[in-house]
Amino acid sequence: MTLPTRLVTVTRRSELDELLARHGTLGAAGYFLRQRGRDLAQVRQRHEAQAAALTTVGAAVPPDWRRGHVDRDDLPRFLFGPEDVVLAVGQDGLVANVAKYLDGQPVIGVDPEPERNPGVLVQHAPAAVAALLRRELPVEHRTMVVAELDDGQRLYGLNEVYIGHPSHQSARYVLGTAGGARERQSSSGVVVGTGTGATGWCASIARTLAPAPALPGPTETALCWFIREAWPSPATGTTLTQGRLAGAEWLELTSESERLVAFADGLEGDHLELGWGQRLRIGLADRSLSIVPRR
Repeated sequence: MTLPTRLVTVTRRSELDELLARHGTLGAAGYFLRQRGRDLAQVRQRHEAQAAALTTVGAAVPPDWRRGHVDRDDLPRFLFGPEDVVLAVGQDGLVANVAKYLDGQPVIGVDPEPERNPGVLVQHAPAAVAALLRRELPVEHRTMVVAELDDGQRLYGLNEVYIGHPSHQSARYVLGTAGGARERQSSSGVVVGTGTGATGWCASIARTLAPAPALPGPTETALCWFIREAWPSPATGTTLTQGRLAGAEWLELTSESERLVAFADGLEGDHLELGWGQRLRIGLADRSLSIVPRR
């Protein structure tokens, strides 16, 4: 039996929600902000913009559809179904946060504050959602990255995967490239990014390198990778610091630290752990994000 479509709204707590959880009252939250040269009115305005957007999109849901809601912090524990349509209401990063938990479900990114957000992934106004839900949703497939441990555990990312030490210590590992080169390294970590992520962290890293590899486009089936602050020493090298991956190519990392972590798109709480000698391969994912583009 085919289940009716379910619209799952994804949000994250507003700054006002977080302030009230920490300080208890609006008065205490306002005092805290004033001590830091900020205005409670602006924080309330952003909270109300998100609330208004949620009211608008909530009214747009067809009456025969089921509804669901999940906060960003609960995404690792939420079960998406194949019949779901996902509505991410917030900043661009929220779409990246939810992408790793999906497998083909269409995602509509809704921007409650167009005057503040770039709108790279949240491309739709709240008022546009009603018309979108009344027709077949067109999708654009965004390339994703996957990290796979030698024990079979996998981690997906839309923007990038980061591998490094969980503290500020140097990460020690042996890096292997698709061309067969290998190098023992000590660095601030490894970043492997997609074309979607190439407008963010990867672009920032690339600007510090000369020459840097050409960054892929958001729908291009290619990845870029960078080593952050590789340290030269008698035991560690700095010759393999950047490159691209395409097709079935992988970057392989063998841990020489007691503990390294890999996480995607800034969600540090959902990560893989590498012990000494464990191997991690990073490459193109076998799935992509199906995002509903602006027309």
